[in-house]
Amino acid sequence: MNHNTNSSVRLLISCQDQPGIVSSVSTFLHQYKANIVQSDQYSTDPSGGLFFMRVEFEMLEQNFEIDMLRTAFSDVAQSFQMDWRMELKSRKKRMAIFVSKEDHCLLELLWKWRSGEIDVDIPLVISNHPDLKEQVEAYHIPFFHIPVTKETKQDAEKAAIQKLLDYDVDFIVLARYMQILSPEFVGTFPKKIINIHHSFLPAFIGANPYAKAFERGVKLIGATAHYVTNDLDEGPIIEQDVLRVNHRYATEQLRVAGRNVERIALARAVTWHINDQIIVHGNKTVIF
Repeated sequence: MNHNTNSSVRLLISCQDQPGIVSSVSTFLHQYKANIVQSDQYSTDPSGGLFFMRVEFEMLEQNFEIDMLRTAFSDVAQSFQMDWRMELKSRKKRMAIFVSKEDHCLLELLWKWRSGEIDVDIPLVISNHPDLKEQVEAYHIPFFHIPVTKETKQDAEKAAIQKLLDYDVDFIVLARYMQILSPEFVGTFPKKIINIHHSFLPAFIGANPYAKAFERGVKLIGATAHYVTNDLDEGPIIEQDVLRVNHRYATEQLRVAGRNVERIALARAVTWHINDQIIVHGNKTVIF
């Protein structure tokens, strides 16, 4: 069967577990002539825990309106007090990238974007340093240098937020952006900022994790991709990856190995976000 992505829709739901949820969703989709292509669900505890569901379906009527469908579904959602969203598969998300001087995560994303592995639009890259301007513009992507100092941090953030709004950005990836974002910035884009932290959280939070890891003689190093919240390095974890190391690795070798893990973990997290595979609940994620 050939799937028409123009009529493919993804529905993500979380609510208290209770009888009739799956039946109500299925009945609704049947009423609106939708064909379920994939359905995944997870319950933390069938006797009154939390329920999570992701459904991918196709509308058999070609000229349906997604807004009309959302309005119609809101009645079902209300009856179960659902936290939910409905996304058109064909609508490309607009991803902004923030970067400082290190280029490994940025280049991984740009390479995967150009090869079609990451199916997004990248309307702009913002950096607090000018160093990566040429590399970004080689991909014909606008690069904006917005320097940040203690004195100018507030104005710099305002300028960055304005750019993101001007370019109608859906979500932001911090590809080793070495700045702490203010609560105002985070609050403007809730659950829409993905960061890569260069250690296996919650171990070695903050700066210089590889030096700390070397001092502790770790046997595994890792990287953690997570959504940004106001608690530094403590937002909902999306993906983690690790690499085995030993006492022969100096700090710099740990850093090189770590970069490889960072690139992989971040690209995977971005892919899941783009594909609407993540439900954030509290400080955790459920990934389908």
